[in-house]
Amino acid sequence: MAATHVNPTRMELTRLKKKLVTATRGHKLLKDKRDELMRQFLDLVRENKALRERVEQGIASANKNFVLARAGMPDEVLNVALMAPKQEVFLETEARNVMSVEIPVFHYKTRTSDANDIYSYGFAFTSSDLDGAVKSLADILPEMLRLAECEKSCQLMAAEIEKTRRRVNALEHVMIPEMRENIKYITMKLDENERSTQIRLMKVKDMMLEQAHHYSQRENA
Repeated sequence: MAATHVNPTRMELTRLKKKLVTATRGHKLLKDKRDELMRQFLDLVRENKALRERVEQGIASANKNFVLARAGMPDEVLNVALMAPKQEVFLETEARNVMSVEIPVFHYKTRTSDANDIYSYGFAFTSSDLDGAVKSLADILPEMLRLAECEKSCQLMAAEIEKTRRRVNALEHVMIPEMRENIKYITMKLDENERSTQIRLMKVKDMMLEQAHHYSQRENA
């Protein structure tokens, strides 16, 4: 047992008691952090699920329209129509601290604010199905970016939750019980030493009293 390797002194006992107080406080803070991380993680997971369903539905709709457009237009016309995009998207990233976890935040803006700039072609030689496909992709872009935020945030928070859980378990099942056991061991040792010292003092006192009584008898004789 770890207690056998502890120096049973009052200084060590004081140090261990302070360390136990700190460990107990840290254990509570880590448990609170783990619980809050779990709450926010579950909220993100639910949002991630809803976003993924909407994004997949939008992509499926865009793919369907692209297939119809390809069926109704020559490949050369379709390739020329999409060759030179008219609109551009600029993406900026930053980090937000959530319970000591740096999660990403995406901001985007387009080169122009005109909604019709998503169409890089004229409407004379293209089908409406191509318009629908382009519009579907443009509409789901914000949700695609938010989905990327959520998925990366979930990964980072899951890793932090696992790390925090291991620390909580180490404190709860290893470090705190070991410190309590060491404190108990030192306390018992100190009590035992104190009793031994008292017994020795009592014996010395008895010997001194007996010796004094012996000298007194000799002087009286």
